[in-house]
Amino acid sequence: MKLPFTPDDIYRFISIDAVRCSPLDDVAACVVRTVDRENDGYKAKIWMVPLSPGEPRQYTQGDGMDSQPRWSPDGSRLAFLSDRQGGPPQIHLIETTGGEARPLGFLPEGASTMEWSPDGTRLLASCAVSVDPECRGTSPANEPRPRAVGAPELAWRLPYKSDGIGYLLGRTFQLFSVDAVTGLSTQLTFGAAGDIKAAGWSPDGTRIVYTRSREGRFAHRTDLWIANADGSDPRRMTSEISSVMSPSWSPDGRWIVFSGIDDDGDAVTHLYVLDTTTEQIRRLGDAHIEVAGVERLRWAADSSRFALVQAYRGASMVTTVSIRDGSSRRLRPGDRQVAHLSMTATRLVYVSERADAPRELFASDWNGFSEVQLTDFNAWWRERTTLRAERRVFQVPNGTGGTEPIEGWLVQSAEQDGAGPLLVDVHGGPNSYAMLGYPWHAYWPVLCSQGWSIIALNPVGSSSYGHGFALRLRGRWGELDFPQHLAAVEQLQREGIADQRVAIAGKSYGGYMAAWAIGHSRIFRAAIVSAPVANLESHYGSSDGGYYGDPYYLCSEPYLDREACRRLSPAHYISNARTPTLFIQGDDDQRCPRGQAEELFVDLMTSTDTPAEMVLYPAGSHHFYEEGRPTHRLDFVQRLLAWLERWIEAPVEQSDGNKAWTPAERSKASAQS
Repeated sequence: MKLPFTPDDIYRFISIDAVRCSPLDDVAACVVRTVDRENDGYKAKIWMVPLSPGEPRQYTQGDGMDSQPRWSPDGSRLAFLSDRQGGPPQIHLIETTGGEARPLGFLPEGASTMEWSPDGTRLLASCAVSVDPECRGTSPANEPRPRAVGAPELAWRLPYKSDGIGYLLGRTFQLFSVDAVTGLSTQLTFGAAGDIKAAGWSPDGTRIVYTRSREGRFAHRTDLWIANADGSDPRRMTSEISSVMSPSWSPDGRWIVFSGIDDDGDAVTHLYVLDTTTEQIRRLGDAHIEVAGVERLRWAADSSRFALVQAYRGASMVTTVSIRDGSSRRLRPGDRQVAHLSMTATRLVYVSERADAPRELFASDWNGFSEVQLTDFNAWWRERTTLRAERRVFQVPNGTGGTEPIEGWLVQSAEQDGAGPLLVDVHGGPNSYAMLGYPWHAYWPVLCSQGWSIIALNPVGSSSYGHGFALRLRGRWGELDFPQHLAAVEQLQREGIADQRVAIAGKSYGGYMAAWAIGHSRIFRAAIVSAPVANLESHYGSSDGGYYGDPYYLCSEPYLDREACRRLSPAHYISNARTPTLFIQGDDDQRCPRGQAEELFVDLMTSTDTPAEMVLYPAGSHHFYEEGRPTHRLDFVQRLLAWLERWIEAPVEQSDGNKAWTPAERSKASAQS
C-alpha cells in the first residue's frame, strides 16, 4: 500500500541543476542539491552521470556549496565554484582522473560565472568589485572604496536594489581572465556602473562576447558587447532591444545567437542572431518561439543549428533552430517542463519534471528520439500516492462578449473518483505560465493525497501561447482573466470533478489574483494570498522592477496611469471580501514588498469581520517558499494545509451579494458612515 505525501517530503526531494556534458567522455556533470536538515539549509555537490548504462556517482566532497561545473576543452579538468573555504564562491579545479579539488587563485569578492578559453589556458570569470556609491558611478572600479558596514545606502540610479540580493550600488560585476595554472587574475572590463551578466569566448579565443547593463538612471536594460580577449576595443552591438541575454558564439565564429526582450516590462523572450561578418542583427525563428529561462543556447558542431528550451502551451521542451532560415523543430513534446539543457555531438541532456513526476535527468538524440532516464534520485516518489496530471481545455469568456479556449493542468490522485474539494492555484507573472515542478508547489501532492483536485490555469496574459495572447491582459488585470478562472471552476463542477468546496491560492501576480477574487466573488471558501501585488500605485515605487514593469502592464509606459492603478488594485476592493484569508509574505521580499500584503491584511482586519491572519518569514525573499530556509518552506506548507482544512467546509456568507464596490462607491459609503 502506498503512503500519502506529507509536508516533510520537502526534506526528501533532490534537485538537479547546472548540467554540463564532457567534451570527450560519455558523461555529464551536474549539481545535485539536497536539504541539510540539521543546519536548516542545503548541500550542493557535483555528480557524474554516465550517458550510457552506469550508476551516477558523487564527484565532489566536503563542506560548502559546489556549483557551475565547467569542463576544460580537452576534458582533463573540471572547474567549479565553491564556498567550501568560507566567504564568497571561488574557482576550484579537479583532475577528472581523480584527486582532490584545489582553489585556483583568490578573487576578493568571489566569482559568479566562468567559462574556459578554447585553448584551456584561462577562464573568463564574472566577479563582483566593490565601488563607492557616494561617487555616483564615476569612480573607476579598479580602485575600490568599499562601503563600511552599516553605512547609508545612497540611491542615485535605478535599480538600486534587487530581490534576493538587496542593495546593489556598493558593487559592480566585471570580467576577469584567470590563468588556469597560476590562478593569477587580470581585470578586463571596468567602470563603476554597468554589470556584466553573461560572457563567452569566440571559438579562436581572440575575442569575448558579453551582456552588460546600461549606465545612467535606468540600468535594468542590458546590451550585447564584443571586445578583444584582453578587454580592449569594447563595442556595444545593440541599442534597440531592451534586455539581451545568453549570447552564444557558433563554432565556426560566424554567428552569435542570443535571446532578448523587446520592451521594458515585457516578459516574452525572443531569439536574435548577430552576423559577425556584417554586424547585422535580425530576429530569428517564427514569432511563436518563446525562449524559456536564461540558459545559454547550445550549438551543433557544424554551426548549422542550435538547441534551446522553448516555452510552448504551458510546457517547455527542447527545440532546434536552423541558423540559415530560422526554421525550428520541437523535440520530445509532452505535458512536462524541461531545463538545464546540455549536449554532446550526438546527445541532448536535460532535466525533466511534471506535476505528477519528480525532477530527473534525461537524454535523447538530436532528433528527440531514443530518450532514456539517466537518474533516479527521487525514487521515494514512487512509494507515495500515484498522481495524475492532465492538460485540460476550458471554454471561457474572451472579454468581448464571446468565448475562447484556454488550457490548464488538472492534478489529482490517480484514485480520485467523483467530486471533491478544488484548489485554484494561480501562476505569477502574469506573463508566465503554471510551473509544474515540486519546489513550486510542495503542497499539491499532499492535497491530492487528501482527495483534493488542483487546477492550474494558463488564462489570457499567460506566456507560451503567443505574444498576442500575453499582451491582451495589459491594462485589464483581473478584468479579463478572473472571469476565465470562474468559468473553469464552473466547468469542473458541471463535470462532477469539483463540488462547492473551492479555495484559491497564488503568489506574486497569483497573490494579486487571489486578492482580486475574494474582493469580487463569494465562491471561494478559503484563500491563501502570497507575496501579492496589492496596490499598483505603491508597488510602482517600492518594487525592484515596478518602475518599468507596472507602466508596461498598464499600457501607460513610461509613466504610471494612477487612475488605472486604482481601478485595477485589489486593495480598493478588499473590504468586500468575506473569504477567510491567510496572507503569506517573505519579510525581505523586494519584488512584492511586505507593505503590499500588510495593506490588504490591515484593511481586511479593520473594515470587516472576515477571518484573516498574516505570516512574515524573516529574511525571506520573493522566492522563499521555493528555495528559502527548509523550515520556512515546511511551515508555509503546514499553514496552508491547516488553513484550508479549517475553513473549506463552511460556505461564505452571501447576504450582501456578490457585486463588488467600485472605488467611487466605496468612497461614498465611507463618507455616509
